[in-house]
Amino acid sequence: MTTKENPAPPQPPPPVPSPAVARTVLRPALELYLDVHAHPELSGAEARTADRFAARLEASGCTVTRKVGGGHGLVGVLRNGPGPTVLLRTELDALPVTERTGLAYASTVPGVMHACGHDLHLAAVAGAVDELARTRAEWSGTVLVVGQPAEETLNGAREMLADGLYERFGTPDVALAQHTSPAPAGTLAHAADFRAPLMAAGAAVDITLYGRGGHAGTPHLAVDPVPAAAATVLRLQTVVSRETAPAEQAVLGVGMLRAGERGNVIPETAELSLCLRASSEQALDRMTAAVRRIVAAESAASGCPREPDLAVTARSPALRTDAAVTAGVRRAHEALFGPERVTDCGSLTATEDFSWFGAPGGSRPGSPSGFPAVATVYWLFGVTGARQWRAARAGGPPVPPNHAPEFAPDVRTALPAGIAAMASAARHVLNPEGNAP
Repeated sequence: MTTKENPAPPQPPPPVPSPAVARTVLRPALELYLDVHAHPELSGAEARTADRFAARLEASGCTVTRKVGGGHGLVGVLRNGPGPTVLLRTELDALPVTERTGLAYASTVPGVMHACGHDLHLAAVAGAVDELARTRAEWSGTVLVVGQPAEETLNGAREMLADGLYERFGTPDVALAQHTSPAPAGTLAHAADFRAPLMAAGAAVDITLYGRGGHAGTPHLAVDPVPAAAATVLRLQTVVSRETAPAEQAVLGVGMLRAGERGNVIPETAELSLCLRASSEQALDRMTAAVRRIVAAESAASGCPREPDLAVTARSPALRTDAAVTAGVRRAHEALFGPERVTDCGSLTATEDFSWFGAPGGSRPGSPSGFPAVATVYWLFGVTGARQWRAARAGGPPVPPNHAPEFAPDVRTALPAGIAAMASAARHVLNPEGNAP
C-alpha cells in the first residue's frame, strides 16, 4: 500500500541501447551464451561449461588452470605488465528448473535451465576479457578470471579458496562480480547504503525425519513421518514471524519436501531442504538454532522412532561491498552508461557466496593467518527488453524474476551492457590514474 509513510518505490528509467561493444568481442561472447544456455549443467557437474569457458579464455590470451577446488573450477590469468590485480568472477552452474521460455536456443537438458543468468554472467566476463586483451595499451596489471562452480549450492567459492586460489595465483587488490536482475536492460544498480550488507547471509539445511513404514489402512501400526514433516514446515514459519525482530530482514523457505512413493504406503522417511537468509551472521546463527529446536521437538511430538538428521550443507556470510572502490567503479559506469542509467540498490535477501572472495583469512578455510581481506565490488545489471518492460508497466504479464521457468534475458541488449560494465570496472581498477574511461 502506498502512503506518505510508505511511498511507492522509484521506478527505473526506461530501457535504452547498451554501450557499443566491438563486433569482434560481442560475436564470440554471444556464441558462448547461446551454447551454454542450451546446454545447462547443475552444480558440481559443470564439465562442459567449464571446457567452453576455458577455451574462450585461452583464445583471449589467458593461461588457464582447471579443476581448482577439486571440481570444475577454473582460473584464467591475463598479465599485462606491473600494476594491480583484479579478479573477475563468474559462475558456471544452472538450476533444476524446467524452461518455459519458448526460445529457439532453450535448454536441451530436461529439468535443467539457466534460470538465474549465470550463462549471461559467463558470456559477459568472456567478452570483458576479450575487450581487455584488445585494449592492452589502456591498462597495466593482471586480470585474474575465476570460473566458479556450485554457486547455487553455496559451495564453490569456499572450495576454490580452500584449494589455495589466492596462494597459487596471487591475492587480488579488488574482486568484481555482477548479477542479472529483472530491471530494464541497459541499466545498472549499485549498493546505496554501505552500512548494511548488499546481500544477506545464507545457509542451506537438509533434514530427514524418521518414521516406521506400514500400510495406509492401519496407520496405528506405523509412525507416519509425513504429518511430522507437515507440522515442521508450518512451525518453521514462526522462526521469522515470531522469533525475528520485525525490523530485521530474514527469510526461511522450504524448497523441497519429499516423502513416499504411493498413497497406500506409509513411508519410512520424509526429507526437507531449507533456505535461510538473514541480514547478519548472528541472526543466521539464531535462526539455525531455532530450526534445530523445532525439528527435534516436532519429531519427538510425532513419536518418531529415532532422532532426525539435520545438516547445514552450506553457508555464506553477508555480502558487503567496499565503499571507496565501489564509488570509483560507479563513476566509471556513470561515465559510460550515463548517470540516469546507474541507480541505487538497497539490501537484498538474496545470498551470494561471492562474499567469501573478500573475507579475511581468519574466516577462510585453508588460508594462512593474517591473509589480507580483498575489496569486493558487486552490482546488478538489468536484462528485461524494452517491449516486455513496457508491456508489464502497462498492466500486462509481470516480468519473470530470476529462478522462474520463464526467465529470459533480452540478450541483444543485456549482453553488451554486461560486457561493457565488467570491462569498464576492471579497467578502472587497472588504470587508477584515469587514463582510460
